[in-house]
Amino acid sequence: MIDWNAIDTVLLDMDGTLLDLHFDNYFWMDHLPRLYAAKHGISHQESLTHLQETFHRGEGTLQWYCLDHWSQHLEMDIPALKQEIQHMIRLRPFAIEFLSWLHTSRREVLLVTNAHRKTLEIKMANVDISGWFDQVVVSHDLRAAKEEQAFWHGLQALHPFDPARTLLIDDTERVLDSARDYGIAHLLTLLQPDSQRQKRLNTRFPGIHHFDEIMPGLPVNG
Repeated sequence: MIDWNAIDTVLLDMDGTLLDLHFDNYFWMDHLPRLYAAKHGISHQESLTHLQETFHRGEGTLQWYCLDHWSQHLEMDIPALKQEIQHMIRLRPFAIEFLSWLHTSRREVLLVTNAHRKTLEIKMANVDISGWFDQVVVSHDLRAAKEEQAFWHGLQALHPFDPARTLLIDDTERVLDSARDYGIAHLLTLLQPDSQRQKRLNTRFPGIHHFDEIMPGLPVNG
């Protein structure tokens, strides 16, 4: 699936790629709606419907990923509420093994995430993998989400890379679309970003279940 001889730089997403997306889905679809319902004296279903409609607006923009924005808009301390369930933060299978293999391969490895820096801090306080990366790049610092071309131009200025010899692994296909438009040649997605949801069957990009499938010399874990 991957010709590693053609790759010098590896860009890795965080949530849904290296980390199990279940934490995030549970927070936004269950934990927060229950607390919002209690705050406003409405049913859980009413809360969920309202929040889903609210979250749908602006999806994929930098503001959509901003915890400060949602804290202000919902009048709730989103980072503090995330910390209430931080015990649910988990690495995906073979994530550490893959990061270790990349390190020994001496390729450049960057974490590129749309997560707000406060989210990054919560995640790294529980599963600190920051030391595996040559650089950790947060889209808020570049003032553009990965869905925007401005992100990739900003990344290029911050940490020059050859798009033709770069691999991006990301669970969001809109991000992969944007990376492809920028010229990144090697693109891969995850078939099951959330371990508690069914595997995706109709991805528009080549997909893997776990990282052992693309680590040379390892038998694939079926």
